[in-house]
Formats: sequence, structure tokens, C-alpha cells
Amino acid sequence: MERESRMSEFKDRGSAIRSQSKALVYEFMKHSDLCQPGKEGMWLSPIFRACGFDWGEYPKATSSNQQYWIVALMRELEAEGKVERVSEYGPWRLRSPTTLVSGRDA
Repeated sequence: MERESRMSEFKDRGSAIRSQSKALVYEFMKHSDLCQPGKEGMWLSPIFRACGFDWGEYPKATSSNQQYWIVALMRELEAEGKVERVSEYGPWRLRSPTTLVSGRDA
């Protein structure tokens, strides 16, 4: 039982880190001129680095490899209706409050 409790604690702590990471990225985007609704948006790597998620260069764990987990973070923010991708393969920006999740104007 002790081991299961301890493992649950790690999972809970990881969940808290994910929540804090999402909040940090969202806050960063709210303060970035490029990320405002209707603006050109920002690519993931500058967001990733500006939020302090870059651990530096390591063999088989380069900075560009490290940023892949932020894709899931951005997809969660997108599902929450907070951000949008400018184009299918483009940069990200804040979603306009008048834009529905389907992408049509309200």
C-alpha cells in the first residue's frame, strides 16, 4: 500500500507540473505581442525556450528534440479554446474570444 501511495504522489506531482506549465505558456502568450488574436503568432521553439523549458544540448536530447512535449501542451490549450494555430503547419497565437472552437466566427 505504501508503494502505491508513493506512486500516486509522483503522478499527482507530475499532473501539477503539467498544469503549471500550461499556465506559464498561456501567460507568456498573453504578454507576447506576436501571440495576440489576429497577429502572426509564434512558433513553438521560441515559446518553449522563453518559458525556460530548454535543458540545453545533450547527445540524443538536443534542444529541438526536447520541445516535442510542448505540442501536447499546446493541443490541450487549443482544446480548451485558448489558443489556435495560424495555419495547419504554422505558428500559434491566442484565440479570439469571438472565435468558436470550430473556427467559425460567432
